[in-house]
Amino acid sequence: MEPLVASNGERINLLAAVKDDYGGVIVELKAPMDPRAFEMSLKLSISNWRQQGIRGVWIKLPIELVSLVQLIVEEGFWYHHAEPNYLMLVYWIPATKHTIPVNATHRVGVGAFVVNDKKEVSFCILFSLIISKF
Repeated sequence: MEPLVASNGERINLLAAVKDDYGGVIVELKAPMDPRAFEMSLKLSISNWRQQGIRGVWIKLPIELVSLVQLIVEEGFWYHHAEPNYLMLVYWIPATKHTIPVNATHRVGVGAFVVNDKKEVSFCILFSLIISKF
């Protein structure tokens, strides 16, 4: 697709994305962008993904690019989860109920070991489970 050219002469390209295993794409923003150029790039990218039949869009936004949050939300994205150094936003393209999973709400870990009569470990198990609220 031919890049768009903004009024300041800047070329506007699609956002770089990788496909996920569920018919969606993941965009991991890293470098600072002019907000107007980003907005145009996001709109163009969503249009392109819609034509490709992409369903869900995930944007991983580092804390350094927090100034772009409002533009992303105004395009219809919502917060999925946050970590100390990034915010994950999601968008559902089809005109159907979304199937984007909720974020995990609990992490449970279990460990056990069996000791024989000689005080030797004869069996050890570690188990971890992440629970999501449905």
